[in-house]
Amino acid sequence: MTYRSRFPALLLPFALLAFIPKGRLEVVMSPAEQQLRTLLATYETSLNAGDGARIEQLYAEDGVFMPAGFPTASGRSAVRGAYDAVFANIRIAIHFTVDELTVKGDVAYARTHSAGTATVVATGASGPEANRELFIFARGPGGWKIARYMFNKAS
Repeated sequence: MTYRSRFPALLLPFALLAFIPKGRLEVVMSPAEQQLRTLLATYETSLNAGDGARIEQLYAEDGVFMPAGFPTASGRSAVRGAYDAVFANIRIAIHFTVDELTVKGDVAYARTHSAGTATVVATGASGPEANRELFIFARGPGGWKIARYMFNKAS
């Protein structure tokens, strides 16, 4: 390969850079994905505020909460009781990151992970809190709701 034949090949990557958009790239989400991300953000805010009443409204009537190491709570009133028990013992300050969000008609799921702190109400002791979560959502007349939710610690 001579100098003359290598030179255009060396310029090709720089020429391709001219075609890269200069502004920010926008991620286009479907309305359902936007609604689900809003639901997850509301859940995060409500969880961090210790607002069991608001969390209860985010669940479907037959919603199920499956916390690691605790009994499964089925139905909105049981879900509310489970969250109230959690908030009586700990305060949570976490942030969720969505790793995967899939919508199939009126059913969707989100795989997330969270990180932050948990504080024991009785002692004030605080420590790191990190989990991985699976949310299953159902869309009904009232919009998207949490149908099933479980979390555990990553090993």
